[in-house]
Amino acid sequence: MPSTQDFAAVAQSNVDILIALSTKAFEGAEKLAALNLKVAKAGLAEAAETSTAVLSAKDPQTLLAVQSGAVQPAAGKAGEYAAAVAAIMAETKTELDAVLAKSAADAKGTFAAMVEAAMKSAPAGSADGMALWKSAFEGATNGYEALQKAAKQAGDVAQANYAAVSSSVTKATKARRG
Repeated sequence: MPSTQDFAAVAQSNVDILIALSTKAFEGAEKLAALNLKVAKAGLAEAAETSTAVLSAKDPQTLLAVQSGAVQPAAGKAGEYAAAVAAIMAETKTELDAVLAKSAADAKGTFAAMVEAAMKSAPAGSADGMALWKSAFEGATNGYEALQKAAKQAGDVAQANYAAVSSSVTKATKARRG
């Protein structure tokens, strides 16, 4: 029969999982914040440079050249930013998936051990009920694993589609500039 120590171990495991997930999520948020600060700093520097060039323009042609020179790279930079965000999100998702997969495997093993212990100490005549309970647990576990696999495949397909669209937009932008 499961003891209070078994339940305490499961509770501690859940806390550890929550901490690991929170840590990975914050690491992703830190990377995204660093990217945003880098982009903002670069944007301010470019705005200052463009403003100086606009203010020093002597004729309308120079002014138009400065403006068009500032606008053209913006589309490419937006594509680069989107690709960097996607990379951070993909990396964070991969790390979170790894934590969740490990925790699911650990939980499955712990729960299976608890079921086995409960079956060994079950009263006489309850073997059929315990076997039914164990079968239901295994069925639910298999269903969960199938859903987890389908969700991972869907995420991989969405990520590949995003990468393909991002790549084609970047190529189109470069082709327009070239």
